[in-house]
Amino acid sequence: MKQDSTRNISYTVDCEDYVHVVKFNPFDSGDSCSLIAYGGNNYVVVGTCRFQEEDAEVEGMQYKTLRTFHHGIRVDAIAWSPETRLDAIPPQIRFCTAASDRKLRLFTSDLQDKNEFKTFDGHSDYINDLVFAPNEGQEIASVSDDHTCRVWDLEGNEKAHFVLRSPGMSVCWHPEEAFKLMVAEKNGTIRFYDLITQQAILSLECEQIPLMSADWCLKNTLKIGAVAGSDWLIWDITRSSYPQDKRPVHLDRARLFRWSRVNENLFATTGYPGKTTTQLLVHHLGHPQPILTGTAAVGSGLTWHRTLPLCAVGGDHKIFFWVTEM
Repeated sequence: MKQDSTRNISYTVDCEDYVHVVKFNPFDSGDSCSLIAYGGNNYVVVGTCRFQEEDAEVEGMQYKTLRTFHHGIRVDAIAWSPETRLDAIPPQIRFCTAASDRKLRLFTSDLQDKNEFKTFDGHSDYINDLVFAPNEGQEIASVSDDHTCRVWDLEGNEKAHFVLRSPGMSVCWHPEEAFKLMVAEKNGTIRFYDLITQQAILSLECEQIPLMSADWCLKNTLKIGAVAGSDWLIWDITRSSYPQDKRPVHLDRARLFRWSRVNENLFATTGYPGKTTTQLLVHHLGHPQPILTGTAAVGSGLTWHRTLPLCAVGGDHKIFFWVTEM
């Protein structure tokens, strides 16, 4: 867990397997540490992180594994529930995964004797993204290559079903807009659905394909970002259905887009895993060039810390962390 200056990686955590996906808990769990989950070929590991940027008594970074959950199949996506609490007695850990067998799995654990999981069936193709309802955590939305977005209750019953015109790549649920769901499609369209009427209410257009990832800015509900082709694109949804700002960033193709959770002008993108390395770029809308460039050996996944300008990417037997300026 030393600082690594050779490739400006701030910290690394060693893992037992290739890390396909990594996700900081975006919700307050009532503890001073941050929860992080990462998925390998057949398990999910949940651990806590503490960084010197938030605690002067920490040297560099402290990481501790809380529990390893057997998954039995490759993990492709992870979503945290806002019901996860480390300050409850007993504590509750709840998260949901998407796997290569087209199923969702909902895990609930008290980190002691209670370890339950439920399997949700319904998607007929690869699931690309999933998210919990951000306030109560009683529903989960998922999008798939089967051209659907589905909303489930915690028993695995389907509560809503939206037919898409192309594969669903990203789904976002904003805590300030709890009755709307944002769905990004590979064909370059981003739609907002009203969950009460179950109708589309707004759409945005990339005008380029393939759209691989999109995100809804936590700090400003009017800002949407995405990567399509080799570019990043930013919308202000009050101004136009077309992007206000876009820039080519990754030579081959861009893969993921994630807004920082602490600054509405800060975001990160990753390129496609190349033969040897994946490029991570951190951008600030006030700067013409990326403010940080990192590389990870065949990296996958991208996640921001809840309260720090710090992001993480998974890789070969490692998680890489980068601290950036605000």
